[in-house]
Amino acid sequence: MKKIVFLLSLFLISTIVMSQDEGFDDILRQQLDSVLVEGTLLYKYEKAAWVATDMIMKNQSIIENYGGYFTYEDNGNIVVIFLSRSDNNCIAECHFKDDFAKPDVFKAKARKLRNKEVELLKVRSKIFENLSSDKHSISIPDGYSPNFILLPFAEKYKLYMIMGTTQIDVIPFGNDYLIVADMDGNIESLKSFHSRIIPAYTNIDGKKVREIFHSHLKTTPLISATDICTFKLYAPLYDVKKFTVYSPALEKYMTFNLEINEISVKGK
Repeated sequence: MKKIVFLLSLFLISTIVMSQDEGFDDILRQQLDSVLVEGTLLYKYEKAAWVATDMIMKNQSIIENYGGYFTYEDNGNIVVIFLSRSDNNCIAECHFKDDFAKPDVFKAKARKLRNKEVELLKVRSKIFENLSSDKHSISIPDGYSPNFILLPFAEKYKLYMIMGTTQIDVIPFGNDYLIVADMDGNIESLKSFHSRIIPAYTNIDGKKVREIFHSHLKTTPLISATDICTFKLYAPLYDVKKFTVYSPALEKYMTFNLEINEISVKGK
């Protein structure tokens, strides 16, 4: 699997580099626009989960039977369901449409899982089962926790893993993965965007950091959707407006500006 991912990464780099004389800027812009769309979708999933979980944790009757949560998209809404510890039914749910600071719909009523929910949870469980096998090496650094986002696409599934942390003044970049699986949850490829956890400190010696920087692997030539998601989640907590990724493969700097929601490029 790792060989396949490596070859795909080399193909992507080669395609970008070979295109530099043939509308390279246009091709790069299209790819970055796609990254921004995907990163924004990941952010919506995670922000919805954050807000919904905070609400649920204040409800003692739900907490007593809380067995986990799951987030998915349904007819343009991001839905967060909370599962019962005893029978795996839904015990509460939140629906988000445009405002991710609060849900449009909140229901604290038990119900059976819908067919779509059962299928998505089944696929996620199968991917988790396959990930735990010896051939897939994923570690979680101390002080961080994994968050998983499952996205159906093109008769397959993408499972993103991004890091979360309760540490203060830290934006947890890195240690993020993209797992591609078939419709039954069998893993077809696994890609790491960064070689390790990259904690970005927003306060150094009492001074606020206004812009953040890190470098990518040559096999990850672009700023990643996971970068965008993580920054959108944590940057507003610390009033950080921009972050920049250096791409050794392209010898370019890519800067995401949170205020205007755009990626700019500088370099060769």
